[in-house]
Amino acid sequence: MKLLCILLTLVISFGSHSRATSNDMQEIQQVLKNYINGTSYNDQQQIKSAFAKQAQLLLDKKGQDFQSVPASKYATWFKETHKGKFNGRIGEIRSIDLDGNIASAKVEILMPVKGKRFVDLFLLKKLPSGWKIITKTAAALDSERHGERILFIVSNAHFHGDSKLPAGVSFGEIVKAYDTFASAGYTVDFVSPKGGAIPLAYVNTSIPVHKKYLYNSDFMYAIGNTKTPNEIVPSKYKAVHYVGGTNAMYGVAEDVRIQNISMEIYEQHGGIISSVCHGTAGITNLKLNNGDYLVKGRKISGYPESFENQSKAYFQEFPFLLQQTVEHRGGQFFHSERNTPHVQVDGRIVTGQNHLSSSLVAEEMIKILSLNQD
Repeated sequence: MKLLCILLTLVISFGSHSRATSNDMQEIQQVLKNYINGTSYNDQQQIKSAFAKQAQLLLDKKGQDFQSVPASKYATWFKETHKGKFNGRIGEIRSIDLDGNIASAKVEILMPVKGKRFVDLFLLKKLPSGWKIITKTAAALDSERHGERILFIVSNAHFHGDSKLPAGVSFGEIVKAYDTFASAGYTVDFVSPKGGAIPLAYVNTSIPVHKKYLYNSDFMYAIGNTKTPNEIVPSKYKAVHYVGGTNAMYGVAEDVRIQNISMEIYEQHGGIISSVCHGTAGITNLKLNNGDYLVKGRKISGYPESFENQSKAYFQEFPFLLQQTVEHRGGQFFHSERNTPHVQVDGRIVTGQNHLSSSLVAEEMIKILSLNQD
């Protein structure tokens, strides 16, 4: 298991992106963002800036296999009279694969009002003027996705403290919650203190939901390219979800940028704060505008230190004790027997005991979000 986790980390960290310079990847991402933002806000010039002058789009047309449309003509489909006005297209980069001076990319476009989801596939080439899209094709699919977002917060820590004892994000906790949210139409983004690839733990492909996402290229791209806190716009999110794994004890709780994101979503936008297992460590330092700790007077769950193997070296590396810290800061800590699920709901704070609670935590969050929409 430990070897598999290490191999997975290596695959994510040193896959196709290792062949690219960071500048190339940033340029490609910017080109795709120009396309997304230009088509979402009817900006013809921004759309044209993403394409090479000779670029052709291969698009569906009734009665034909496809039609070839020059990029310059395609841009005119987005009327300048509506420039700057959001037209309902919600875009997201799903993957980028780069080799030398060529790249392929996938962008997902949601149009909830029309019940549609578009998958755009691009070929890009590095020209003297920089990276440009040279062709695009697309598929239009019926979809019940509504475009609302949940932010998963994960740790970059590969080891326990300053030791060489491996640590990672619980893969089961990610995929069980992710699958629950995706099935309910939500889009999930990932953020970590440093951004980029995260180490994984507890991968078991005998479990169907593990296997489903381990071989899902879009999902693996997302967790191999987590966003940095500086990339996050809190107003876009309905909730934050702190994912566990023992590495959640390191780097997240003390990150002020992540604290600010979570509390803005909670206090300014009426969002939910949630966590599961060791992920609850991430909420222990959160403070309300009045200076009180978020957990004060609240019913909280997580992985108690009484369940830890306290004779092992990893436990000695923990910078603080989860249950003890919650209680010292005025919270009430609840859990059930070992290896059983337990979910605690207290207003817009939803916490779970272990990986068995991950889907249940997500379900409770969806219930709250559904009530808020009524």
